[in-house]
Amino acid sequence: MRKIRTIVAKEWREVFKHRFVLFTVVFMPLMLTAIPLVILFTMQGSGDLAGLAQTDMPPRFARLCEGLSSEACAQYFLVSQFMLLFMLLPLAIPVTIASYSIVGEKTTRTLEPLLATPIRTWELLVGKSAAAALPAIGATWLAFGVFVAGASIGAPGILVRLLDALWLVAIFVVGPLLAVAAVCVAVMVSSRVNEPRAAEQITMLMVIPLLGLFFGQISGLILVDRTLVLWMALGVGLLDVVLMALAIQLFQRETILTRWK
Repeated sequence: MRKIRTIVAKEWREVFKHRFVLFTVVFMPLMLTAIPLVILFTMQGSGDLAGLAQTDMPPRFARLCEGLSSEACAQYFLVSQFMLLFMLLPLAIPVTIASYSIVGEKTTRTLEPLLATPIRTWELLVGKSAAAALPAIGATWLAFGVFVAGASIGAPGILVRLLDALWLVAIFVVGPLLAVAAVCVAVMVSSRVNEPRAAEQITMLMVIPLLGLFFGQISGLILVDRTLVLWMALGVGLLDVVLMALAIQLFQRETILTRWK
C-alpha cells in the first residue's frame, strides 16, 4: 500500500500542474451542479412549474411521484433530467487525468526509470488508476452533496426522492464503476498512442452511450428508474472486470519497455 500511495501522490503532483486538468476537476462539477439549480430556482420564481406538470411530463414518470404533490412532482421531474449528468462526471474526469498521467509518461520518458524501481506492475497500475479515479469520484460526490443542499432549499418537498435508492445507487455505485471503466480504457488507449490529447479524445468516446441515455430521457423515450439503474450497475460492473483484465494484459512491463517509444 505504501508504494501505491507514493504513486498516487506523485501523479497528483504532476497532473494538477496542468490547468486543463484543474478546470475539468473543479469547474465541470461546479457547472453541472449550478445548471439544474439555476433552472429550478428560475422556474420556481416564475411560476412555470405548474404548467410543466400538466404538459411536459411523460405519463410513465407519474409512478415515480407517488406521495408527492403536483408541484413537488414537477420539481422532481425537472431535477431528475440531470441525474445522468452527475453520472457523466466520474466518466469524463478520469479520462483527462489518465491522459496526462499515463500517456504523459511516454512523452516525458519518465516511465522507464519508474519501472526500474522495485515496484510491481500491478502496483503501478493500481496507483495510476487510483490517482485518476479518486478525484473524479470525490468531485462527483461533493457536487451531488451541493446539489442536494441547494435543491432542499428551493424544493424541500423532493428531498426524500433525492436520497432514495434510485439516486444513491446512481451516484455512489454506478458513478465509481464508470470511473473504473474510464481509467481502464485510458490505460488501453495509452498503449497505442503517444500524445495525451489523442488519448483523451479517443477515450472520451465512452461518454456517447451515456449522452444517448440523457437525450433519450429528455425526449421521453427512456425513463431512468431503479430497474434501469440497477441494470446499469450490473452491466458496468461486469464491463469493469473485462476491461481491467484487458488493461493488465496490455500494460505489461516488457511491452512498456520495448514498444512504448
